[in-house]
Formats: sequence, structure tokens, C-alpha cells
Amino acid sequence: MNKQTPIFSKADNLKFFRILNKRVNDYFKENNIKKTGNWKLHLKTVIMFSLFLTPYFLILALDFPLWAHLLLTIVIGIGMAGVGMNVMHDGNHGSYSSKPWLNKIMGGSIYILAGNVYNWQVQHNVLHHTYTNIHGHDEDLEAGRIIRFTKHSDWSPIHKFQHYYSVFLYGLLTFNWAITTDIKQTRRYIKKKLSYGEFPSPIKLWSTLVITKIIYFSIWLAIPMILGIVWWEVLLGFLVMHYTAGLILSIVFQLAHIVEETDHPQPDENNEIENTWAIHQLFTTANFAPKNWLINWYTGGLNHQIEHHIFPNISHIHYGKIGEIVKQTATECNLPYYEFKTMRSAIYSHFKHLKELGQKPQLA
Repeated sequence: MNKQTPIFSKADNLKFFRILNKRVNDYFKENNIKKTGNWKLHLKTVIMFSLFLTPYFLILALDFPLWAHLLLTIVIGIGMAGVGMNVMHDGNHGSYSSKPWLNKIMGGSIYILAGNVYNWQVQHNVLHHTYTNIHGHDEDLEAGRIIRFTKHSDWSPIHKFQHYYSVFLYGLLTFNWAITTDIKQTRRYIKKKLSYGEFPSPIKLWSTLVITKIIYFSIWLAIPMILGIVWWEVLLGFLVMHYTAGLILSIVFQLAHIVEETDHPQPDENNEIENTWAIHQLFTTANFAPKNWLINWYTGGLNHQIEHHIFPNISHIHYGKIGEIVKQTATECNLPYYEFKTMRSAIYSHFKHLKELGQKPQLA
């Protein structure tokens, strides 16, 4: 990272993270369980991959009418998002299993989800998890000029309508991964020498990107056409699949950080962030629908973003339990713990916040 990288405060008079970390570690020791996934995650993996791939093979094997074909591609998109949130995500955080090779395989599932391991780990693990909601460093806040996610971004008259049109653009997330985003990110991250761990060979990175993209488009476009499905029907199904997955993933991502309650702090004149890294996560992150078992199960615990951001190396299957510990510790330290009881209230807050950000900033 460059010299302008923000520095987090080291002054934690509350000893928040020290206390919290001890309590969470004690929880796992006392219950004699690992911090990684267990049979529940393994079963979910089978279900999510079945949801993702079974409709694909049915489309290849049987002659469906267009309406049935499109319904199946919607199911594929739901499974695609499910694999991403439950399997790929834990794998690339090293929390799926205590076995590194298994984490690598599960993390590598991103290649059939339209993404790239190197790019995802840099953008998500390094930039987003370290510099959460810090403009200019957390790339999750960047959406070109079309959507304004933070008051620190430049304003444009079109932003007055972003709370209406943003939801339609959210569905393009994974489609952009497949077509352009990975190329741009690989070029940018190599130039900045960013990596999650040891910096890999640029030749290896570009070779992996090209080969995996060829395999990806072969699976989702070439093979169906070769087997006799009309080209425009294949392309339409491809778009529907991506739009479904992109919309689900975007909504889940935004509810965690782009809502009314969360902060978007900037470094001071000494390039320092006011709080320690762990406390910073409390101010910039929110949970939603923590008691809803279906949302908990399907989103891979991403509705427990506070727990995930403070303990990214713990599998999401434990977030429900450690969430109680995090909330109690934050309350004792008089620190925020932002939480929406329902997904509906979080969605309302997100789009209300987008509307506020879309208003022309007043001159100080």
C-alpha cells in the first residue's frame, strides 16, 4: 500500500478487542469446537451446489420451453449467490475448514461464479475488511459516477434519482465481474503490488485469469450452444442468471454498510483514523434480521456483518452464538452495535440513505 494508507488509532482505553477476543476464544474452548465449518456447512455446500448446477444440467439434457428455461436460470442465479455467500466466501477467508487445501478448493469455486480469487481477496479481504467505509480505500464504495455511496464522493445531478435506479443497476454486479471488472482489477492491483499474502507472479495471475475466463464462458455459453440450444436463448438465460445473482448479492452487501446509521470516517491531518480497527468496524457496519433463520442460512451469515468483520477467520455458522458475546461487550464498553430487526427495515434504511446522498450537498 502507498504512504497515504490510513493508520488506525492504537489507543483502546476501553480494551474492547482484548476483552472481546478473550471471551470469543473462551467460548470455543469451553464448548470444544473449532472456529471453522462443520457438518452443517458441508451439508449446506451440497445443497447450494445442487441448487446452482442441477438446473444447468437439466437445461442441457432436456428440451424446455422458453418460460421454463428462464425459470431454471433464475434458480441457477439463486444458487450462484448461495454458493458465493456460503462456500466461496468462507473458503477465501480460510474459515471453511482447518485444512488449507480444502479452503483453496472452496474458495476457487469463484471461478465458476464469474470471479477471480486474486482480485476478490484483494478487494474484499484486504481493502474492504481493513478500510471499511473509508472513501478512496474501500472499493465497495465505488460505483463509478452513477451511484453515490458516501458523502465524500463527488455529487452529480443524476444522483437525485439514484434511490430509484440503483436497484436496477445492482443486478449487473456479477455480469460486470465476468466481462470487465476482473481485467481492470488485475491490472490495477498488479500495478499497486497488492495481494492477500505473498505477491504472486504477474504472469501467473494473467495466465490464470485468461484460462479461467475461457473455461467459464465455455461452460455457460459455448457448451449450451454446441448442444443445440439457440444462441439468443443461451444469452438471455445467461443474463437472467447473472441479474438474479447480482441483485441478491448487491442488496445483501449494501445493507451491511450503506445505511443511515453507519459512519464513513476519514483520516485526520496526520492520516490517522479516530478509532482502533476493531472499534472502527462497529461504527461502519450493521447487522440485519439476526433472528431470521432463513436469511441466516441462505446469506451465509452475511446478515451478521459485525461479527464477520471483527472475526473474518471464523466460519459464519458460529456468528449467531458469538454475536451475543459481541453485542454484550460493545454495550458494556458503551460502543455502538447497529442492528436492524428485519431485512425490510434495513432495505428501507438503505434506500432512504441513498436518497439523502443524492441531494445536492450544501455549501459549508
